Amino acid sequence: MSTFFEKAAALDKNDELAHFKNHFENDPEMIYLDGNSLGKLPLKTIETSANIVKNQWGKRLIRSWNENWMNLSSDIAKKIAQIVGAQPDEIFVGDTTSINLYKLLFASLSLQKEKTDIITDDLNFPSDLYIIQGLIEQQFKNHSLKILKSEQEVFMDTQKINAAINTNTALVTLSLVSYKSSFLYDMEAINKIVHKNKSLIIWDISHAAGATTIQLNKTNADMAVGCTYKYLNGGPGSPAFLYVRKDLQEKLNNPIWSWFAHQNPFDFNTNFVPDTGIQKFAISTPSILSLGAIVPGLDLLLEAGIENIQTKSNQQSAFLIALIQHYLVPLGFELVSPLNEKQRGSHISIKHPESYRINLAMINPVNKNEKLVIPDFRPPNFIRIGITPLYTSYLDLYEAVVRISEITKTKEYETFSTKRLKVT
Repeated sequence: MSTFFEKAAALDKNDELAHFKNHFENDPEMIYLDGNSLGKLPLKTIETSANIVKNQWGKRLIRSWNENWMNLSSDIAKKIAQIVGAQPDEIFVGDTTSINLYKLLFASLSLQKEKTDIITDDLNFPSDLYIIQGLIEQQFKNHSLKILKSEQEVFMDTQKINAAINTNTALVTLSLVSYKSSFLYDMEAINKIVHKNKSLIIWDISHAAGATTIQLNKTNADMAVGCTYKYLNGGPGSPAFLYVRKDLQEKLNNPIWSWFAHQNPFDFNTNFVPDTGIQKFAISTPSILSLGAIVPGLDLLLEAGIENIQTKSNQQSAFLIALIQHYLVPLGFELVSPLNEKQRGSHISIKHPESYRINLAMINPVNKNEKLVIPDFRPPNFIRIGITPLYTSYLDLYEAVVRISEITKTKEYETFSTKRLKVT
């Protein structure tokens, strides 16, 4: 019997968070390692969503706005604030990550009119870069974007950021955890560097919130955006959130003047009067069906405790790295993610020339008696193995790595085409 198998079984037996797995939809014939892209369905979400549809919408109809819905966004903000280390009145929940980023970028660049440099890096999520590029093309034509080059799409040296920022830097925007390599920035150190030059910073915490300890207030972060459908288990396309530090809220203005950003939307005044505080960053009527579905996942995270989740994530990552080094490195795989847990989020990336087809073989086993293993693929040749401590077991990680080893040794991946699917 494999010593790794025995160790996995022992670690699962002593795992104080193991019981949380029972609160999620579970298929015993599948190992799900893509919670860093789309979180599993909490069982309570089925009941919650049914209540919103059947009772609140079906029976109470328009009355539910006053009874349940008008405060739903702010109630959820209170929960997210605890997870990301902020105050409840510093979090707005609604819209999408991209729209929220657009609002904060526009507001920041308008505030810093005399500065024209924007700094990011090639570890940032591509759509974040698209939004910056669009703003420069459409509204801020005098501005320029500098994309700092990382080390092999894996690691960014803090000193490189320090050297790039100067008195003309209006804004720095970065992903706290790199979607490809899982590289984790030292938020506090970067915030200090940015503020030293009187610049502003926006963090994208989408690949960190719910699995990594985040202290927005403690590190003096200016602004942040994040999604709720990864580690927060809010469901596909669930509303995103934004954070604006309290003392910045009066200085920044939402560029999109709209109904729910109005101070008194139900006065139906024909002139726009912006709301005060974090609510000024709202736009439209909240998406109640998807908003309500966020709550059960957040409650589970709060019950487990973010520090406990972070601890298990680190322990599982260390175990997974040991498995990769033992089983996969001899087969030509390269471990991409940082070895230092203080520089790593909650997924581990590996690469191989045949990563795409290996990934397909894991999801679509030729032998139907094999378990499905679902990670994901990111170009050019990364397989990401997501660790979601509330429902990932050590045996899941062991079985997944053994499966990758088998696919590679037998060249099972050759059964599959190299043609890319639309969603990878």
